[in-house]
Amino acid sequence: MSKLKLVVLNNILDLGNKVNDHLKEMNKTNRDFIAKMKSDRFSNGEGKVSLNESVNGDDLYIISDVGNYGISYMMHGREHFMSPDEHFEDIKRVIAATSGHASKINVVMPLLYQSRQHKRRGNESLDCAISLQELERIGVDNIITFDAHDPSICNAIPRLPFENFYPTHTILEELIENEEINDLLVISPDMGAMERARYYADMLGCDVGVFYKRRDLSKVVNGKNPIVEHMYMGADVKGKDVLIVDDMIASGGSMIEVCCHLREKGARKIYLIATFALFTEGISKFVDAYDKGLFDKLYSTNLSYVPDEIKNNNWYVDVDCSRYLALIIDTINKKGDIESLWNVKKKIIDKIRKKLG
Repeated sequence: MSKLKLVVLNNILDLGNKVNDHLKEMNKTNRDFIAKMKSDRFSNGEGKVSLNESVNGDDLYIISDVGNYGISYMMHGREHFMSPDEHFEDIKRVIAATSGHASKINVVMPLLYQSRQHKRRGNESLDCAISLQELERIGVDNIITFDAHDPSICNAIPRLPFENFYPTHTILEELIENEEINDLLVISPDMGAMERARYYADMLGCDVGVFYKRRDLSKVVNGKNPIVEHMYMGADVKGKDVLIVDDMIASGGSMIEVCCHLREKGARKIYLIATFALFTEGISKFVDAYDKGLFDKLYSTNLSYVPDEIKNNNWYVDVDCSRYLALIIDTINKKGDIESLWNVKKKIIDKIRKKLG
């Protein structure tokens, strides 16, 4: 087993430090796993990364949150907030800084870079595939991500390991611990999230429903065809506790509209679950929706940046996935059985039975 080292970029320091603490506990050591590094930004927008210790023969785990929109620097005298493109470039800078001396390079992007640009329609760029192939070319040995928007993107790099984990059990454990839930129904807000909803329903042993989004294909608004109607297909929701699950919340408008339909149909409690809460248009519509009683709680993870002013809302639950990520890294480093990290259905069922008596 090679010596494990974490390279934690400054866009994910809180999560990286927690992962480091869990790794120390798992390996019964006081040794820090985080490698010393420095990341600089210059006033013209260029960047530089320096590794301040040897990584010769080490297994590196480069951890980066490409979705962190809270980091800024001064560029040409103006405050500039870093974009996903800049975060991705810093990952490549770290790889270049190793000078080929690392034994193995693992890139951990909990939020996969350009994950929504996973397929091409007409003359469009195919950014996610191109970025994965670029990482392969510059020497990356493994990609670790969570809840990829389309897991089939791994076909872009058929010779490179692509580990796509789901924080489902971690989220459900938190939900079961906090809420009084019974007579459950899992709802997919659209056809694209149906496989994910079925996965949740299978873990919980309950039924599943889905909304079909009918779009106006003759118009494009903010790069998307606007939704003109939500049509529900599934079991009666009246009197049931409903979990609406998706991989990410972007603007959130579609999710809230689904909540409206479910309230009209008589759902008892409505919980929103998303691995990534991006809130690309702010949270005002969620504040309004909560005040109107359209949903009860939103459960999301700390795998990507969410500012404190959002996390401090009483309707938002921040699920800590640091221990799960540490376990993934430790298992892969020790060449353990990663299949065991996926098969946690029995654990969830036992928790539900215990909670419900």
